[in-house]
Amino acid sequence: MTASLRAGEYQNLLRHMEWADAVVWQTVLALRDAQQDPRLLDRLHHVHVVQWVYLQVWRGEPIRVPELGTFADLLALSAWARPYYARLHEFSRHLKDDALSQRLDVPWASEVVKRLGSAGPATLGESVLQVVLHSTYHRGQIATRIRELGGEPPLTDFIAWAWKERPDPEWGA
Repeated sequence: MTASLRAGEYQNLLRHMEWADAVVWQTVLALRDAQQDPRLLDRLHHVHVVQWVYLQVWRGEPIRVPELGTFADLLALSAWARPYYARLHEFSRHLKDDALSQRLDVPWASEVVKRLGSAGPATLGESVLQVVLHSTYHRGQIATRIRELGGEPPLTDFIAWAWKERPDPEWGA
């Protein structure tokens, strides 16, 4: 199995993911009615748990993520989520094309088999793409919830990031 993208393209996808996540966090944290919203807390927690879990697998680390109940509000959750990106960039900075095509075994494969009937081999590159696409999918759900709470969801499309000349994320204070 071969990676279909080059390391630099994966790095760009991960950079966009951080930018888009930061834009969403700025919007959510500025929305007064969002601070204790259980649906936003749950969705944002899920997005960042998946990001952290995959990074820990990629780095060969034990999987450790806090339960949702650990976080009193969105501000506490964002404080846990944000350091992920520095570690992600350290990891992605060393991505090489040949490594992206190598098989990646995940510790939850038996759960995948229960749900899907099989868990065929996947590559490191495919798992990186999974994290990016998974985050994008859930940002859409979060955007819907922002609108339901009276806010205006931010534009987080990849092409918008490209048109803006690939800005660095702005996390705010």
